[in-house]
Amino acid sequence: MATDILIPSVGESVTTGIISAWLKADGEYVERDETVLELDTDKITMEITAPAAGSLKHMAAEGDEVEVGAVIGAVDESAKKPAPVDAVPASTEAPAKAEAVVTSSTSAGAASAEAPSSTPKASGGESVRATPLAERIAREKNIDLARIVGTGAGGRIREHDVLAFVQSSQTANGSASTVGEQPPAEWHGSPSRAADSLPGSRNTTRKKMTPLRQRIASRLVEAQQTAAMLTTFNECDMTAVMDLRKRYKGAFAEKHGIGLGFMSFFVKAVTAALRDNPMVNAFIVEDDGKPAVETHEYCDISIAVSSPKGLVVPVIRNAETLSFAQIETAIKSLAIRAKEGNLELSDLQGGTFTITNGGIFGSLMSTPILNPPQSAILGMHSIKKRAVEHPDKPGEVVLRPMMFLAVSYDHRIIDGAEAVTFLVSIKDAIENPERLMLDL
Repeated sequence: MATDILIPSVGESVTTGIISAWLKADGEYVERDETVLELDTDKITMEITAPAAGSLKHMAAEGDEVEVGAVIGAVDESAKKPAPVDAVPASTEAPAKAEAVVTSSTSAGAASAEAPSSTPKASGGESVRATPLAERIAREKNIDLARIVGTGAGGRIREHDVLAFVQSSQTANGSASTVGEQPPAEWHGSPSRAADSLPGSRNTTRKKMTPLRQRIASRLVEAQQTAAMLTTFNECDMTAVMDLRKRYKGAFAEKHGIGLGFMSFFVKAVTAALRDNPMVNAFIVEDDGKPAVETHEYCDISIAVSSPKGLVVPVIRNAETLSFAQIETAIKSLAIRAKEGNLELSDLQGGTFTITNGGIFGSLMSTPILNPPQSAILGMHSIKKRAVEHPDKPGEVVLRPMMFLAVSYDHRIIDGAEAVTFLVSIKDAIENPERLMLDL
């Protein structure tokens, strides 16, 4: 008897997915609820488990796009579980004879024995988790999997991790001095022949965009095509927040078990500013075929997080009710789960306002793009010391740690004066953090 493996329903907005990796080989014996494949959707990467114990049969290949409810495999429950290799009696005869004993004792699981192991041993002896395709590519390229950092669920090494490692190794071994050099003057003939004579690789690769990357692309284009997007800038003196953080970060970490970062100050400043400027926290929606304004009494703050598969924006619910420690804990949890690919669809849904911090990558200034259907987004940037007028000593120029802030907003619903007022409220709260502590 065989039990089908179906693509489960993830949410109303998710109708298809792409099989990114089979984690168990065709014919391999699997246990009930054991993860057998990874499915990429435009929202999350999810793991599909075996509905029963038995021999696995692939009915779709890696890279195939499948619909929700589709049958992509089956588990033959009549298959017997192969005896573990460790249970085979040790042979005292020649190695060839010992090999024959092992082969005969595991004939019921021959397909499983021939399939690549999902946890191969690295050169140092430790277990390495990798997909079968990644293992095959590594064998072909003679690469030690222990040298590769996996981006799959739980750190599993996937095929694109191996390919990226190969490409980076080739780049590192190439001659940097040849990059950008012009062909010698004595070279003649067609450009293609001249290119053939150039040192170094000129190979190109092409691969399909993941569903998540496709979704990011469509959302960004949607934001620019449907909203009257405008950006306003200001600069913020970070001295007070940096001094406060320096004084109390040790005690804060000791009491709450979490580090005190800058993001919690900005989340608190944003929620306070949103309460004073409710239209920044509102959406334009359809009501009986006509545009309407939907306001929110809560602040669900989306935090842009970079993950191995692209930018995701998990949501902190009712951020206006959370303490600094609760905000820092929520941000750390979401960031770790995003990097491990363990975010759930519910983590990404909703959100009334977004904060993105390009400063962690060194961005000095940018114009963030809206996250529909939200009407505004705050962009944080690098902290740089700049010559400014001393806030308490007019006419005196000093070096202060400054950060550029940017708010992009939908001009259809937010007026310029309101956007500027909103940004100035954030600036004032950061420059006077005691206002956040006293809820002023």
